[in-house]
Amino acid sequence: MVATYTVLKYLHVSCVVLSGTGFVLRGAWMMQNSPMLARRWVHVMPHVVDTVLLASAIALAVTIGQYPLVHGWLTAKVVGLIAYIVLGTIALKRGRTHGIRITAFCGALLVFAYIAAVAITNSVLPIGS
Repeated sequence: MVATYTVLKYLHVSCVVLSGTGFVLRGAWMMQNSPMLARRWVHVMPHVVDTVLLASAIALAVTIGQYPLVHGWLTAKVVGLIAYIVLGTIALKRGRTHGIRITAFCGALLVFAYIAAVAITNSVLPIGS
């Protein structure tokens, strides 16, 4: 079980890094109005990475026996994930103005950092933990 947990954790963390890096890159392209955002792989890869990220998160929760709505820190991560998704879609697709998109992008980055801090500390309030 320790080996399974370790593999899942490394897979999950790797996907977090890939997902975050991809989001920052797409956000930079959005701010520059880059034609790179129209490339097919730019639309497909985030879905692939985020699917593996979610699957590994579920597998980790089952492996360690901790679940959202039971354990506060996992609930905080799920609520943060929903906020991150909403802000990310506003930043990269649905924001009506460039200013709204940039503001949503910055908000999404803050939420991403919060989710990572919660994961590291296993605390709903990771600052000062």
